Amino acid sequence: MNFYVEQKVLDVGVKILFAVIRGVDNTQNSEEWRSYRTERLAALLETYRDLDLKEDPILEGFNLLHDNSGVKRRKNIPASENLIKLLKKREDMFYLNQAVDIYNLISLESKLALGAHDIDHVEGNVTLRFTDGTERFQPIGQPEPIGINAGEYCYCDDANEVLCRLEVRQVEKTKVTEEAKNIFYIVQGNEATPEALLEETAQAIIDSTVKYCGGEGEVIVPEVL
Repeated sequence: MNFYVEQKVLDVGVKILFAVIRGVDNTQNSEEWRSYRTERLAALLETYRDLDLKEDPILEGFNLLHDNSGVKRRKNIPASENLIKLLKKREDMFYLNQAVDIYNLISLESKLALGAHDIDHVEGNVTLRFTDGTERFQPIGQPEPIGINAGEYCYCDDANEVLCRLEVRQVEKTKVTEEAKNIFYIVQGNEATPEALLEETAQAIIDSTVKYCGGEGEVIVPEVL
């Protein structure tokens, strides 16, 4: 599997790295992780309690990406902003499985838009590109595919299927369940995020996932098309 990104997507301000971890055991539910999770969520809740999301340069940077791409803000809340809103509302973070929990917590900490996908359900390579409207798109939770607009930056595989729309919605096809053994992670920033933050975040995903779920990981810089 190779990773690619269109120059046109970089030109609107997207910054992107990928992390790949193979050989994970996602059936774990570590007591050590649960304890660490509880501690970090309490600290983040205090940090973000009075946060003005529109004044935060990283969070607003994702909305600016949408503006640059002609995507409406109201219906397309960036993933990290949505996680912070849910944390403030629920004073907790929803739990699906340990690998997903790890990257969601790191997304909260970094404010970057992160996503996780089961490599064994990807067909061919992964390309971050603008859509032409012919792509298949079945969001998580939807029983059937739905339409996709042309001109949106999306992560697609070689079967012309969207794996993640913008940094907003992932899909049924590659969702990470407890059965996942090999996972790739999207680590997406914007013009307000330094390259070092992307690199540190990608490595943090690898370090924490390997610690609690096993496996071996690497950070991947996509080839520019």
